[in-house]
Amino acid sequence: MAKRENYNDLYLFMLVVREGSFTAAAQRLGLAQSGISRSVRELEERLGVQLIVRTTRRLSLTHAGEQLYQTVESGFDALDTGLATLAHYRQTPSGTVRINASQHAIDKVLLPKLAVFKQHYPDIRLELISESRFVDIIAKRFDAGIRLGPEVGKGMIAVRISPDMEMVVVGTPEHFRRYGFPQVPADLAVHPCIAYQFGDGSLYAWELNQDGKKITHRPQGQWVFADSYMEAKAAALGLGLAYVPKELVSEDLEQGKLIRVLQRYSQRLEGSFLYYPHRNVSPALRAVIDTLRI
Repeated sequence: MAKRENYNDLYLFMLVVREGSFTAAAQRLGLAQSGISRSVRELEERLGVQLIVRTTRRLSLTHAGEQLYQTVESGFDALDTGLATLAHYRQTPSGTVRINASQHAIDKVLLPKLAVFKQHYPDIRLELISESRFVDIIAKRFDAGIRLGPEVGKGMIAVRISPDMEMVVVGTPEHFRRYGFPQVPADLAVHPCIAYQFGDGSLYAWELNQDGKKITHRPQGQWVFADSYMEAKAAALGLGLAYVPKELVSEDLEQGKLIRVLQRYSQRLEGSFLYYPHRNVSPALRAVIDTLRI
């Protein structure tokens, strides 16, 4: 690879030509004339061509100098334009933001809150990719991820984007006709329960409150899903009891398709958090964070 020329010397050369003399260029930059003259002379020596014809009356360019001046001027003009464009991006964010999240988080948190981007940030492209299992957002080239609770990996920042979430144990009227209504968490042992599986293959143990203490119930049943929506759907089909966020089944509860039980034992889980790597955040991602945070 060829050695890159010193851009400072090229800029000084361009300014000398623009200002019409070494003296004027020196005054413009607040530098000593002798320093600028030496830099241009060294540039000529490195390039092996004379660029400027120095006379006492005026400064003129050689053919090589004219050629270089046009090249350097267009190059620095392009650079200035590019930097001005970056300033535009800072004022009106643009670009793509890729977020990894569950269907639940996309439906109940991201879409309602980010819908304003249609008017406020029309130049930002949002890729909301549904995945219930946690993925390495850096390896998979996501800008951010969503998860319940603030615990995230080292080097990540977490920002709360939704309030705490009320959990509900639900089943169909037919299910309760068959198995009876559980009165205390221990009664769940005789009920088929729908399980939620984490990315590592382990099952979520239902977290309930009893006598001021947290207890857990390990669901036993025929059905396992990795998505809360599917759990709720399976419960509505009478396949067992599900323990899911209330907002997923509020309509079915109102219509009587599902019945809630063990309400006094149900827990509130920490809401959703947006997490992202601790590094420079693009203006587009910053707009997403500021819109989602509560």
